[in-house]
Amino acid sequence: MLRDKIESVISRVVDNNLWRQNKCFNLIPSETTPSLLVKLCEISDPAGRYAEHRTLKGKEIYFYQGTDFIRDVEEETRAAVCEYFGCTRAELRPISGQMANEIVFKAMVKFLNRDATPGVPLTRMRAVMNNELTKGGHLSSQPMGALFNYVEIDPTTGKEKVVNFPVLKDNPYRTDVSKLEELMMTAKPELVVFGKSMFIYPEPVREVARVAALLNPRPTLMYDMAHVLGLYGAFQEPLREGADLVTGSTHKTFFGPQRGVVASSIDKGAPNAGLWTEIKGRAFPGSTSNHHLGTLLGLLLAVHEMNAFKKEYQAQVIKNARAFAGYLKKHGLDVEGNPEDGYTQTHQVILRVRKYGTGEEIAHRLERNGIIVNYQALPDDESFINSSGIRTGVQEMTRFGMKETDFELLAGLMADVVIRNSNVGEVVEKERAKFLKMQYCLPGEDAVPLAANVLASLLHESVYVREFADNLANAAVLLEKKG
Repeated sequence: MLRDKIESVISRVVDNNLWRQNKCFNLIPSETTPSLLVKLCEISDPAGRYAEHRTLKGKEIYFYQGTDFIRDVEEETRAAVCEYFGCTRAELRPISGQMANEIVFKAMVKFLNRDATPGVPLTRMRAVMNNELTKGGHLSSQPMGALFNYVEIDPTTGKEKVVNFPVLKDNPYRTDVSKLEELMMTAKPELVVFGKSMFIYPEPVREVARVAALLNPRPTLMYDMAHVLGLYGAFQEPLREGADLVTGSTHKTFFGPQRGVVASSIDKGAPNAGLWTEIKGRAFPGSTSNHHLGTLLGLLLAVHEMNAFKKEYQAQVIKNARAFAGYLKKHGLDVEGNPEDGYTQTHQVILRVRKYGTGEEIAHRLERNGIIVNYQALPDDESFINSSGIRTGVQEMTRFGMKETDFELLAGLMADVVIRNSNVGEVVEKERAKFLKMQYCLPGEDAVPLAANVLASLLHESVYVREFADNLANAAVLLEKKG
């Protein structure tokens, strides 16, 4: 009975793996496929372990034994993350981008109440500025998301004191910087949150930092880079532009497993140095106990991959996105953004599809043909329920080897589905078969023997180890023959 149930699950796992990895063009901008070795690290021994630790009297104290290996992993990962961002501090214990944001919001409340009388309830943040949800803002930075309960309520409106960035009338995907500066001087926010989930242009970090310096107290500037973390430096470099903090998830444009991170260059002698202390305390014990050590180990390999291939990968992603946008337009689809600047400066390409159906209807139609996207409310939509757009990202297929010209055929297939309601699933599967070899990581001939070592180390009976090694060796030979 148990075997039957397990075989049923495994059969479906294999079917799903083959469908998503071999037969579909994966274009959701918030997802990626980690490399083989990153995946295997995720299921290694640390996946079942704990490594709680915190700083006490200047020393890092671990509360579990058997943690020397994962302690070293965390320190090595922190150093590699700081190298990637060019920063001095990184908090790695958040297990999602949303948790990373909530940790910062909790820390802000603690930091702002640092001189409060003991026993007196903490006051919330006086005001926060961010991107409006329907204008592309990320859910985790909204009052209905991770910001919930950390901002004061405006008694005149009964709503949280959250002021949204104004946008340009002729391009609602860009911030109206002049109006934003006026709003900042009026609202005097204690926290400014940059970052979006519908993200095609840079954020005005330098301009806001200049205005923030005129306010007393100066607001904290936080950039939620979840969607563009893997493009740090090529797209935008907030910590050099004036941001205090960068948060994000490590599995969208970044090569990692699903985790979160907070990075900063707040100096120990800075007026807001205490904020970093609160961030560490809100990470543990404030938000986590076990911080998913398997994915932490996977993140270490992913950061090494990213540091090795950063410039090459980032440049190709941005070139692919602009080429894809141009081809989609050429094939008759309505592409959001300004054609004069290539429609996008990130990995994302946004389409308006209302004339052919709702965004949800079109997304399902594309899925039935092996093209995976997600539907998206556009800036003039009233809600996500009746959305006009679909959101695409080129990062995952870039990593599987697609270059600019490869996106022309894909754009044409999408136009066939969206405009003419054609069935192109067989063509999609045939074309996807050309892009199955992952790039920007160790090549297969180097990765497979290492993968075999990891998997063999997880098996306890020697007969199974031998059988597994033989099977994996045979599989590696077949993969090499397949190309």
